[in-house]
Amino acid sequence: MKKYFSVCFIAIAFLFNSCDNVQSNATNTNLSATEFATKIKSLKSVEIIDVRTPDEFLKGHLQNAKNFDWNGDNFEQQIAALDKSKPVMVYCLSGGRSSSAAAKMRSEGFKEVYELDGGIMKWRAANLPETTDNASVSKGMSQQQFNDLLKTDKLVLIDFYADWCGPCKKMKPSLDEISTEMKDKIIVVRINADDNQALCKALQIDALPTLQLYKNEKLIWANTGFLEKNEIVKQVK
Repeated sequence: MKKYFSVCFIAIAFLFNSCDNVQSNATNTNLSATEFATKIKSLKSVEIIDVRTPDEFLKGHLQNAKNFDWNGDNFEQQIAALDKSKPVMVYCLSGGRSSSAAAKMRSEGFKEVYELDGGIMKWRAANLPETTDNASVSKGMSQQQFNDLLKTDKLVLIDFYADWCGPCKKMKPSLDEISTEMKDKIIVVRINADDNQALCKALQIDALPTLQLYKNEKLIWANTGFLEKNEIVKQVK
């Protein structure tokens, strides 16, 4: 009898241990930039889906990516044409839209959907390759032009934003009010990350919105993510 209980105990322990291993070895679908690149190379057949707007896509995207605008009218029809049994790699600029798109695709029956954590901004920060399909792309503001903005006796508050970014839109009225109400003390400059990819890469801006506060041409404060007006004002007083 003791031997029977001993065997049962071992079997149960093995079962729980196996479950733990399955859980711990579960496929990670939210990949860093380098992991995302490695995964693409390791898969024989994969769809790479860029869910940004067509305008964003033209300014730079991953090689062989297809542009299915998450906020467009045809997203569901576009993914319906894909083979749900094949792996799909999904990305946007910073990860928000691709997360929503990936969830939608999984709910529609896609078996293997991988997301680029932090979006193409993290991809660029990791110096990984992208293409414009030979399209003419504006390089945006140069580093020297940016430095010239800082040459003032006033504080300079830089807001890195994108037109599609919800938190950026929500924060804009506060920044406009600060620009007007504190114009004797501070200059507010808004820089579109989509139009200034090289500058964002040079300044290591890899998420939006990002605020940077400069004094005498030196960075004295920075924040990534939405802030209420009073929280911003605390930093510039």
